[in-house]
Amino acid sequence: MARADDTELIDRFEEFYRNYYRNEIGELAQQYPTEEKSLYVDWRDLYRFDPDLADDLRSKPGQLIEYAEEALRLYDLPVDVSLGQAHVRIENLPETTGIREIRHDHHGRLISIQGIVRKATDVRPKITDAAFECQRCGTLSRIPQTDGDFQEPHECQGCERQGPFRINFDQSEFVDAQKLRVQESPEGLRGGETPQNIDVNIEDDITGEVTAGDHVEVTGTLKLDQRGNDREKSPMFDVYMDGLTVSIEDEQFEEMDITDEDKKEIVELSNHPNLYEQMQGAIAPSIYGYETQKLAMVLQLFSGVTKHLPDESRIRGDLHMLLIGDPGTGKSKLLQYIRQIAPRSVYTSGKGSSAAGLTAAAVRDDFGDGQQWSLEAGALVLADQGIAAVDELDKMSSDDRSAMHEALEQQSISVSKAGINATLKSRCSLLGAANPKYGRFDQYEPIAEQIDLEPALISRFDLIFTVTDEPDEEEDANLAEHILTANYAGELHTHRTETSTSNYTEEEVETVTDEVAPTIEPELLRKYVAYAKRNCFPTMTEAARAEIRDFYVDLRSRGADEDAPVPVTARKLEALVRLAEASARVRLSDDIEVEDAERAVRIARHCLEDIGMDPETGEYDADMIETGTSKSQRDRIKDLLSLIADIEAEYDEGAPVDVVIERAEEGGMEPSTAEHEIEQLKQKGEVYEPRTDHLRTT
Repeated sequence: MARADDTELIDRFEEFYRNYYRNEIGELAQQYPTEEKSLYVDWRDLYRFDPDLADDLRSKPGQLIEYAEEALRLYDLPVDVSLGQAHVRIENLPETTGIREIRHDHHGRLISIQGIVRKATDVRPKITDAAFECQRCGTLSRIPQTDGDFQEPHECQGCERQGPFRINFDQSEFVDAQKLRVQESPEGLRGGETPQNIDVNIEDDITGEVTAGDHVEVTGTLKLDQRGNDREKSPMFDVYMDGLTVSIEDEQFEEMDITDEDKKEIVELSNHPNLYEQMQGAIAPSIYGYETQKLAMVLQLFSGVTKHLPDESRIRGDLHMLLIGDPGTGKSKLLQYIRQIAPRSVYTSGKGSSAAGLTAAAVRDDFGDGQQWSLEAGALVLADQGIAAVDELDKMSSDDRSAMHEALEQQSISVSKAGINATLKSRCSLLGAANPKYGRFDQYEPIAEQIDLEPALISRFDLIFTVTDEPDEEEDANLAEHILTANYAGELHTHRTETSTSNYTEEEVETVTDEVAPTIEPELLRKYVAYAKRNCFPTMTEAARAEIRDFYVDLRSRGADEDAPVPVTARKLEALVRLAEASARVRLSDDIEVEDAERAVRIARHCLEDIGMDPETGEYDADMIETGTSKSQRDRIKDLLSLIADIEAEYDEGAPVDVVIERAEEGGMEPSTAEHEIEQLKQKGEVYEPRTDHLRTT
């Protein structure tokens, strides 16, 4: 029997529904229970209707949601439908609580958390009202199953014996249940913090909607669970949530709070006459030089526009970039800096990353009830809609690297492990760093041959930069001056902050530190990037389109001759479009102008000259990257193979190596090159040695 104040609360909820949710309840009644089982109530509407009732709902959710659901059952519907099992789900609380900020004060309260789903169990039925049938007399005893352990009857109500009992499934009530583990989003973490997580139990119609890697906002009641077992109880408790509402957030950078003052600063900065130089200066100012690379990194931060076509296919807007360079050239430092500035980012290093750690792992553990397999999202999934920085790419095993292929092009990760078939989203930009094959570039070898990465992986990068470390008196003097200034600035700053008797004035310290300070504050740059990606979706002007088209067609025309290599592939054209879009986004512009197209062409040409040019012919050759073998090298191999085949016909024991080299030299091939190619052919199994220094084709 409901007490008077209970009835009053139920009446208040009914009145609230009549004023605010008349249409929604009508729609729910038409779709109940097959399509829809819940009424979603915006907390702000309830606050507008009755602030006290809304506050009570947050402090005593268990009781008040029962009243809200009772009011829904009693609501006078125009159609003859009973909303007997309908739920009331609250969303849009005024603030979200950080997972690491949850304290015992929150116990029993309605809170909202944001994060990324790290694991999710399968949806399984859970018994809520168990009907036990006595095996001796057949009497049914009903026992409601609340949270915690499974409750069985002590004795039969009919024959008063202690069983045995059997569950009657037809008479019992079940509900679908699922358990999620929600982890803090990477963008909320600064400086090496270990992400914290919380388990969430959800039931009924909201189960099965989310998967590992989804960014979610969960509203629910915080509960406590005592550690230890039946024999030894611990004074420590774990926290978990009973989820009421789970909404998937596809919105990027949800947690970034951009105030009106920030917007004003951002718009002011976007009108700066030297905006691109300012942006370049904001990327790792302690590292000297690398203007083109830093500009490309800025464009990668802003990224191109993701296009969805009418046939439901998708063209990625994210830029992938690879830095290959000598040791000590500051690649890792650049990666770490980008990781700090990117509003959402994940950093991982090659040696410590496995394929499962990058993509997704199938884990068998006690998460949920009993041993079961569940999916755990890896680094590329956690970086969804952000940047994944992978250092030491060359140190990874090739099996682990192959896990990246799909993530780079399709921007999804398909998992088939332990009977789980799933596709996870990984819409991220990849920023990779690697060393050359022998640790340092050899200036006498073609650069493409010194990159120890699979051509299939390399060809998926939009931009590839080589960073060589060659002595140059003037450059070395500038670099030394820059590094010493940066260190001196650090020394002065540390001396002034750590020593109470420091004799350096603040002005002296500021004068020196200004030289190595970023041109734009990192926090403002993060907000600028988030604002641009959220609000700018530039479109190409005819002039910019013509600029990109002309550059591409002109390059391709060089490959029109029969003997010429293919200079670039269509992949480079898409890269140019993405670069131009990102360049327009930097200015917060809605139009891609000629200057953006020119900037994209300039960066692309820099990369092509670095790595896509055949050193033997001086021509652009796409195959250097796409297949790892230039056209001139392919032709050479063909000539050499036919030469060996001709010579082995003349000799019984196979073609003597010195004769092959001699004839190759007559044909215009350098002896050292011929030796190198023969070695390569032997490694690939194209030729073999039936006896020392004699060759046969396979």
